Amino acid sequence: MEDYSKPRYMSQDAIAAEQQRFMVRVYNWMGAGLALTGGMAWFTSTNETILHLLKTQPILFIVLLLIELGLVFYLAARVMSMSASQASGVFFLYASLNGVTLAPLFLLYTTASLASTFLVTAGMFGAMSFYGYTTKKDLTSWGSFLFMGLIGIILASIVNIFMQSSAIYWVVTYAGILIFVGLTAYDTQKIKQMNILGNEGTDEDTKEAIRGALSLYLDFINLFLMLLRVMGTRR
Repeated sequence: MEDYSKPRYMSQDAIAAEQQRFMVRVYNWMGAGLALTGGMAWFTSTNETILHLLKTQPILFIVLLLIELGLVFYLAARVMSMSASQASGVFFLYASLNGVTLAPLFLLYTTASLASTFLVTAGMFGAMSFYGYTTKKDLTSWGSFLFMGLIGIILASIVNIFMQSSAIYWVVTYAGILIFVGLTAYDTQKIKQMNILGNEGTDEDTKEAIRGALSLYLDFINLFLMLLRVMGTRR
């Protein structure tokens, strides 16, 4: 069957070049989001006023988490119907709030272990994203398996809030590492394939890049948090 998503006038080399430029934009948006999250986390961890509010008003922390969750679902569902400026605004707002809620990590773990875990995360993420981008294997079949695994670790984590089982904690941790490593490759391939060829430089192209960046940003952050459980050194 002929693939009508590929303009007939574009050669394979031109298609590959445009896809590469698109992925660079995705990584740039993701990198900007991660930088903003890291900056906000560091700022919050050094601001006594904000820390005091988070410590003494636990409901505030919960509200921030709920707002983050709402922003993620809203952006994922509505990004293509927004303007490019609205989409970027929501993305950066989410990244900022995520930095605030991740600030306690700077108080719980040593700076050295946070830095080393970040580097390991970046290496694993980069390797799996490169695999997802370059492999000729169709990773579509991974999707349902990884999604079910993700649901499984979320439910197990909720149950373990009440059970406080160390065994469940470590099973969730190592399963989570495997799941987010797999999602990195799966999402990279999916993002590469979803790029609409021929619309480079348009608002639609920007929104596609933001949508892709959000997926990879979430993969990176969650992989980092899972690895931190293993590699982190508490203060």
